[in-house]
Order: sequence, then C-alpha cells, then structure tokens
Amino acid sequence: MKFKNSYYLIAFLLMAPFFLTNCNTEPEKKDIPKENQIITPDFSADSAFAFVKKQTDFGPRVPNSEAHSLCADYLYKQLENYCDTVIIQQFTTKAYNGTTLNGKNIIGSFGIGKTNRIVLAAHWDSRHVADHDPVVANRNKPIDGANDGASGVGVLLEIARQLSIKVPTVGIDIVFFDAEDYGVPEGVTAPDGEWWGLGSQYWAKNPHVSGYRANYGILLDMVGAEDAVFHYEYFSSYYAQDVLTKIWTTAYKFGFGNYFLAEKSHPITDDHYYVNTIAGIPMVDIIHQVSSSETGFTSTWHTLSDNIQHIDKTTLAAVGKTVLAVIYEEK
Repeated sequence: MKFKNSYYLIAFLLMAPFFLTNCNTEPEKKDIPKENQIITPDFSADSAFAFVKKQTDFGPRVPNSEAHSLCADYLYKQLENYCDTVIIQQFTTKAYNGTTLNGKNIIGSFGIGKTNRIVLAAHWDSRHVADHDPVVANRNKPIDGANDGASGVGVLLEIARQLSIKVPTVGIDIVFFDAEDYGVPEGVTAPDGEWWGLGSQYWAKNPHVSGYRANYGILLDMVGAEDAVFHYEYFSSYYAQDVLTKIWTTAYKFGFGNYFLAEKSHPITDDHYYVNTIAGIPMVDIIHQVSSSETGFTSTWHTLSDNIQHIDKTTLAAVGKTVLAVIYEEK
C-alpha cells in the first residue's frame, strides 16, 4: 500500500486543520449495562502470533514463488479447519513491469445462507523488493512481510478459529487478498495504472459469489507493531464513517483507546479502496500510520526488518478483540 497520490495528499494537507479541530480524540465513554455487555470468545494473542510466524517461516510470499504456493496451501487448510466453506479464487494479472502474476484470493465463509454479512480482509502476499531498506544492497530483495501482510492474516485466522467455536448471528466472509504489495518500487518509472491491490481489484470485479453483498467490511493491514496506533484513514472515513465510528467506539469500550485514535489521517491506496470504489461495499482500513515518518509508515515498512522479531502480541490482541466484539455486537 502507499499514499493514494499527490492530489489526495495535498487535499488532505489543506483540510488537515479542519479535521483536527472537528473530530474528537476519544469516543464518548459510557458505562455499559450488564445486560448489554458483549460476550465474545477469548481471542488468543499467542495463537495469532503463531499464525503470523507460520507465514513468515515459509519465507517471502511473493507471487509465482515456491513460498507463495506453500503458504497458499497452508492458509487454505487452516480456513478449511474453521469455516463452513473455503474457495481459492485463482487469477492472472499483469504487474507494473509486465510480469504475469499467478494470484490466489483465499476466501473462507461462515453462515452461507445469511443475508446480513460482514467481510473481513487482509493481504497475504509480501513485497517483492525492500525498496525502503536503509541498506541499498538490500533494496532488490523480497521481504518477510511479518507486519505488512502476515499480521492481518494472523489476526483473522485466530478470529476464524473463534467463530468456529461460537457462531455469530451474522454471516462472515474472510478474504485473503493476493498481489496487494506488488506495486511500483520507489524511484521506478512505470506506465500509468492501478498497480497496487491487484487481488482486491480482481475480487471487487469478480466476487466469489455472484451478486455478493456485505453490510460492510473491515481490512486489517500492519496490525502487529509494538505501540501501533490506528487513525481514521481518509478513504475509510470518506466511504465508511459509520463503520469507523462503530469500530473505534467498541475499541474504546474494551480499553483499547490508546491504539484506536479518533483522528483523521492520510489517504492510502490499499485493498479497501477498490472494495469501496469498485464493489461498492463500505470498508474500513485498520492500518498503522506514522505521521512523523517520511514514508507515512513504520521504520520497518518495505524493508528486510519487517520480520517476526517486530511483531507484538499485545497489538494483535487489541485488534483481534476489537474486531471480534464488533462481530458479536451485530444482531
């Protein structure tokens, strides 16, 4: 993922004073009557961490690689253990450099017959180049993508495990998007085009179920760093402010207000952008942004340091418990 483009970034900067003076830093905190308290399964941070590590153990999950193929099989089998149905949506697409990518969107579903549905998503591929690594010699090497990719998938696998234990009222579709992170590297010139989120673009145009609809969606990306903070990402706020408010209010109820800050931030080209604009499903991106960083992200972003050593269980738990609570709040 990256900043959408200079137009949106300039627009954000011009409107930033308005945003900062017109949003609350915290949702209103209220005592919850006992009869209205949310009963959710016990999200296991240890389990989520193990799911993240298993993905990185395969090595960089770059499309067309052996690690990518092995990890796809693993993800399919894990979802098969928990979900009612699992589908691998195979597709081919062209990358910015003309490479043909053999992609696999992996989709697990609960409550097939339910019309009220939520789609949960993360990308499972990892970047083919470490184009922001501080060591120049590393910049053409692929990355593990522990935070950028595997963290969101790990949280969703643990959520799937919990959903299999306590069935929610609503239908749930978990989508692992492929070929999200094969976008144009820093300093490389490429033809005009939408080169990020290739798997989500394909799914948005060709959903796994004909006429597929969901009430809303939640995308998890870079949700494993220590002391992560999640803001109101620009496109999430534009297309799905009600969903943002629902998630952030739930996080605050559960004591995770230090992670979920009700402050608006930069527009990001991520899978949610295409789900919003092509599929027409309001989707929020829970993504760690760093306003003080030159890239807008953490220091490990698109570097070889994006590895399992930089994954924090408490962050995984904050995100996982919040998303689970949102799911079980639905009637």
